[in-house]
Amino acid sequence: MRKIEHIGIAVKNIEESNMVFEKLFGQPPYKHEEVKSEGVKTSFFMNGPNKIELLEATSPDSPIAKFLEKKGEGIHHIAFDVEDICAEISRLKDEGFVVLNETPKKGADNKLVAFLHPKGTNGVLVELCQEIR
Repeated sequence: MRKIEHIGIAVKNIEESNMVFEKLFGQPPYKHEEVKSEGVKTSFFMNGPNKIELLEATSPDSPIAKFLEKKGEGIHHIAFDVEDICAEISRLKDEGFVVLNETPKKGADNKLVAFLHPKGTNGVLVELCQEIR
């Protein structure tokens, strides 16, 4: 893992949350995107070299909707940038981590993504991200 790629925050209303984070960072999101396969709308903010992703559920059975129902709004995941997502998945499985999707899937912001089960990472959902080349 090379660096923190972004921090994902689950929100009930992305438009209202965008206004909050625009005030916080003094700038609008640089990107809006819907990932239909995950049932989510996203917006991305830059804060210096750091990225924040806001996530709003677009269907009641999406992972974000379930998270919001259980825990409410807040930090959903921490994403790490990796050079080779398949090699990293294999390495982490060998280390005993439970990978939620062993085959990387297309995520937001031009990334291939995979997730580690939070039970093995002290309650934190970890996302692996590799830039699609």
